[in-house]
Amino acid sequence: MALLLGVDTGGTYTDAVLIRDEKEVIASAKSLTTRQDLAIGVGGAIRAVLEQSGVQPQEVSLAALSTTLATNALVEGQGGRVALIYIGFAEADLDRHGLKDALKGDPALVLAGGHTHAGSEAAPLDVETLEMFLRTEGQGVTGFAVAGVFATRNPAHEMEAARIIHELTGAPATCSHQLSAKLNGPKRAVTAVLNARLIGMIDRLIGRAQDTLRDLGIEAPMMVVRGDGALMSGEQARERPIETILSGPAASIVGARWMTGADHALVSDIGGTTTDVALIKDGKPAIDPAGARVGEFRTMVEAVAMRTTGLGGDSQVHLNTSGLSGGLTLGPRRVVPVSLIATDAPEVVHAALDEQLRNSTVGEFDGRFVRAVPGVPVAGLSEREAGLLARIGMQVHPLGQILRTRMEHGSLGRLVDRGLVQVSSVTPSDASHVLGRVDAWDREAAEKALTLFARRRVGSGDMVAKDAETLAQMVIDQLTEQTALTLLESAFAEEAESFGLPEKDLARHVLLQKGLSQHRGLLALDASMNVDVVGLGASAPSYYPAVGERLHCNMILPEHAGVANAIGAVVGRVTMRRSGTVTSPSEGKYRVHLETGPEDFPAADDALAALETALAAEARGAAEEAGAEDIHVHVERDIRTAQVESREVFVEGTLTVEASGRPRVAHA
Repeated sequence: MALLLGVDTGGTYTDAVLIRDEKEVIASAKSLTTRQDLAIGVGGAIRAVLEQSGVQPQEVSLAALSTTLATNALVEGQGGRVALIYIGFAEADLDRHGLKDALKGDPALVLAGGHTHAGSEAAPLDVETLEMFLRTEGQGVTGFAVAGVFATRNPAHEMEAARIIHELTGAPATCSHQLSAKLNGPKRAVTAVLNARLIGMIDRLIGRAQDTLRDLGIEAPMMVVRGDGALMSGEQARERPIETILSGPAASIVGARWMTGADHALVSDIGGTTTDVALIKDGKPAIDPAGARVGEFRTMVEAVAMRTTGLGGDSQVHLNTSGLSGGLTLGPRRVVPVSLIATDAPEVVHAALDEQLRNSTVGEFDGRFVRAVPGVPVAGLSEREAGLLARIGMQVHPLGQILRTRMEHGSLGRLVDRGLVQVSSVTPSDASHVLGRVDAWDREAAEKALTLFARRRVGSGDMVAKDAETLAQMVIDQLTEQTALTLLESAFAEEAESFGLPEKDLARHVLLQKGLSQHRGLLALDASMNVDVVGLGASAPSYYPAVGERLHCNMILPEHAGVANAIGAVVGRVTMRRSGTVTSPSEGKYRVHLETGPEDFPAADDALAALETALAAEARGAAEEAGAEDIHVHVERDIRTAQVESREVFVEGTLTVEASGRPRVAHA
């Protein structure tokens, strides 16, 4: 008998589940995610499932972790301070593919060096300038990204730069060629920057999770879910945390398939921070060939084809003050629900809310609170940011008592982006407490905060709502509407034929919206979602029936929908992919581009065979290192040829080798 432990660390909750022999869930539990020390939430959830099931820690055969922390961090713009070493590119290339946005003002060095398409050196690496940059700009950098022109053809300069960085700073360096074998240097650079930004956060998560397992007496190996739903070892995830973006959502799809057996359905997973939508087709989640998109960034990481939106139970509620009628919008930033922060500091929160309710007018910061997050590295802060952080300290404060000048608004935003500070405000979770749909935290605090929000004025001078209950229903209705739009956008993105407009415009098109409302006039218009929707997430039973009604579709809510990510974490396979290229720089010469550098062969078949051998060894080795057994290797070839004077000439060949197997488990 194999007992499998799945753990998912989300923005709000950490879930744990125990599965026997991959057939049945025998226990599941939730614990609040504790960002100041993730081990507290992880340990709480694991202890709860062990107590529920009566299972002894040493009986656990395998532990697997999925997480939405990397996804949430990129959606919310959080992460450590990074620096980019950009080798052989022009300064103007920093503007391509959103690279400047990914850097968020962090330093970048455009450095001489790089290689040609054929893999030969284009210019010597400017080591002196690199060393000078590291001495002046290396302070406070938690991770470096290194991207060289045509590094996938020859990674020598990336590897040398990474060696120098480690030698002079000790900080981790992410080389772009290690994350993708594809061309497109600026896009690889974006991926490397995001990986470097996540290293500290994911390293802390995995390290604390492993510590927790050991402390509880669980000796089973720990796996981590990748963004494509496959498993890798904890050590591999620490080196390449970017591969864990969409880890939680990918696990939820694997879990949805396991729970429902659905062969064709849209899966929509609502968490505290994001809503993640993907299509199960022929029983499998589709892989996005263009690379995972998270928030505003398109990466070169293989992941499930998924639309991730900053919409969840803890999304900030915003008032639209333009126009006479106003209106509400949700997200994309996650905040701490007022009902939740009130459980940590009830006296402070209730005293502030009561005082604000006694005032005749609503202040700009009423109903909002702030607190620092302990244990996060604080290097690289400006003087104003450091002063603001010191003023906040470790206590909960009304936001209006902390912000003294307009200049400090920007500083607070940067502290939130770095994960150093959390802001609390009204959320759908608070609205659910007011309406009696949820009873987990402080309902009275939620009602006071929504009462304050309801008193705000729109453009006409009228109050937003007459009372907290009316506002709460408006918030839930807005969540329903934004969720429906997200599902419609995802459906249009997956449609086989084009409709001639962007998915965002199609989802909001007046004809579609009239069809969903079943317009009847001179025209009869009907529209519906023509595929089942699987609703996942702890709050799915509360929110998603209304979404199903809005879209006129069959909404499936599985029994264990609230722990789908944790289930998916332990029912997946270990899969490792490695890709490489053979080019033909001149007639009769076939060049294999390897990690060790280019190697030439006299025949295309010999070059392809050498590449396949090298890639198969890499993929199999990585799968074995991850703890896989019974490994199967599959090879895909993409050979490009051209007709030249009635004969077929080899142009380029790309090989992808996949090694896949079940994770090794110890049977009790």
